[in-house]
Amino acid sequence: MTLPMSWQSAPPARPMEILLIDDNVGDVLLACQAFAKSALASRVSTAEDGETALQMLRRQGPFVHQPRPDLILLDLNLPRRDGREILAEIKRDDGLRNIPVIILTGSSAEHEIARSYALHANAYIVKPVNFQHLREIVSAIETFWFTVAALPAEVDN
Repeated sequence: MTLPMSWQSAPPARPMEILLIDDNVGDVLLACQAFAKSALASRVSTAEDGETALQMLRRQGPFVHQPRPDLILLDLNLPRRDGREILAEIKRDDGLRNIPVIILTGSSAEHEIARSYALHANAYIVKPVNFQHLREIVSAIETFWFTVAALPAEVDN
């Protein structure tokens, strides 16, 4: 995806922080590989369940030095607390609600898409079936969220 230069802002001055919340090890590895092969510098942190994700986001326990993510990629089907609960919790929290959350899940069910947007997801993407398509999705995410869109700074609580 190539955008006219007038639509693009300068590349980020620092690596973009991404939090990938997904319990499928294979999907996590593929996503990390796709981000590693991309043109923009990014760091991907991962959480395999909703409880760990919230601890990371709130910088609690062993995650006190966890960087604040610029973007969250969230699977809906997670152990301990599912993605719908995590999305609702993020969007209720004054310090977290302005972080864009993209649902990246296997479900293409209309009720899941509608519910995710009702919970204030910023986008909904069905997981692709092959690595090349995943790389294209990662490229589109990076182009839009990290070069076109202006992201908010962290809110002080």
